[in-house]
Formats: sequence, C-alpha cells, structure tokens
Amino acid sequence: MPVFKFYYPLQVRYADLDPQWHVNNTQFLAYIEQARLAYVCHLDLWDGKSFLDLGIIIADVHVAYLSPIVLGQKIRVGVRVSRIGNKSLTFDNQVEDEDSGEVLATGEVVAVAYDFHKQKTGPVSEVWREKITAFEGLATS
Repeated sequence: MPVFKFYYPLQVRYADLDPQWHVNNTQFLAYIEQARLAYVCHLDLWDGKSFLDLGIIIADVHVAYLSPIVLGQKIRVGVRVSRIGNKSLTFDNQVEDEDSGEVLATGEVVAVAYDFHKQKTGPVSEVWREKITAFEGLATS
C-alpha cells in the first residue's frame, strides 16, 4: 500500500453529482487535479499565480473507480510522486473517505516538464527534483 505524506481535503458539492446521486466520474479527475496543484504549491514548486509558470503538462491519466462518493461525504486526496524521470514525473493519487480511510479511487498521472512560454518540453528542473526527492524520501540515482 503506497504511503502518502500529503493529503488535500475536499468537499463534495451538489454540482459534482450525476443523476444517480453520486459523484460523476469526471469530477474524480478534477479532485485529483486540485490536489496535485495544492501539492506543488505545498512544496513551493509553483506560486499558484500564472499557469504559464507551472512547468508541467499532463501526458497520461488513469483512474480506477472503486466506490461511489455521495453528497456530504468527507473525502481527501492523497498525492505523491513515485517516479522522477528525465522529462516526466509520475503522480500517484488516492481518493479516500476522510473518516474511515476507505479507498474510493486510485489514480496515476504522468506529467511532462513543459515550458509554456517556449511551448516545448524539457528536463525536470533540478529544483523540482531536489524538493520532491527530499519530501518523498525517493532514492537518488
């Protein structure tokens, strides 16, 4: 079971629901995105002001839906980086019931280092590599 050092609490909104009265599958992606942005801000990798300065772009997303989420349910999203490559980062996510810890969904997001001003990819910055490695306790190669 993966260990998450960062969790982001979320409130389920009425607008998140579908006609079956549970959170629509598309909202899981929004929850994961919101938690990922909070993670990079928490690690002081982005100031949260200009998306042109974020430095990553999403290349691939996988979500496994394990249990429905309902209105009023307290949830949190765990975020961690499990891998740092030359140009990419792999983010693992876990959507949980905040009270019981039940895992409601898991996700994996591959982000690529990207310069929005130049509109091209590049290597993961040393600042990102150092801060994430220190926070997550990743092995350096």
